[in-house]
Amino acid sequence: MRRPLIVGIGGTTRAGSGTERVLRASLDAAGALGARTRLFTGAELDLPMYRPGPRDTRGRALIETLGRADGVIIASPAYHGTVSGLVKNALDHVEDLREAERPYLDGRAVGCIAVAGGAQASATTLLGLRTIAHALRGWPTPLGVAVDTSDRVFDEAGAVDDPVVLGRLDLLAEQVVGFARLTTPTDGRMHRLAARRHTSGAALRVRESA
Repeated sequence: MRRPLIVGIGGTTRAGSGTERVLRASLDAAGALGARTRLFTGAELDLPMYRPGPRDTRGRALIETLGRADGVIIASPAYHGTVSGLVKNALDHVEDLREAERPYLDGRAVGCIAVAGGAQASATTLLGLRTIAHALRGWPTPLGVAVDTSDRVFDEAGAVDDPVVLGRLDLLAEQVVGFARLTTPTDGRMHRLAARRHTSGAALRVRESA
């Protein structure tokens, strides 16, 4: 069976941010489960404000990789109680996949992680991420992880060492990888179904605009 590709998106422009470290921990768990992984964080997400048109090298790499993804894990810091502009802008670029065989994040599990220095901000940010995942036709995993960094989460080296947080990140990875394996059979049936849904959706839009 083909190893599923799980793409991680998140962090800040600051290399090694707490959000990036949390995301890496969950993506590492996905790799330990046999998935292929690709992480987009920091400067790779520092894209021009979304608008239709040609993409630079970073934008093309993000969209082309998401188009091949079997599952996605998104992590955002809480900025004023919601998703950061950096992460939201990166997700806005998924609009480029609207005409793809599998449009947007259709049929893919999306694990959502919110990181904040307080319980309230992490909870509202997590809700925002799950709402965006739905809007992009993804399947948010049953578990979403809110990480409150006002508690001790990292060790002196900066790695996540809180056993409760690690357990949640591992479970989120299990759900993303497990769903990916269920929905990406090697015979391509899911891809054909996605193409049929895309064609039917396009026809419906034409009828509605007539």
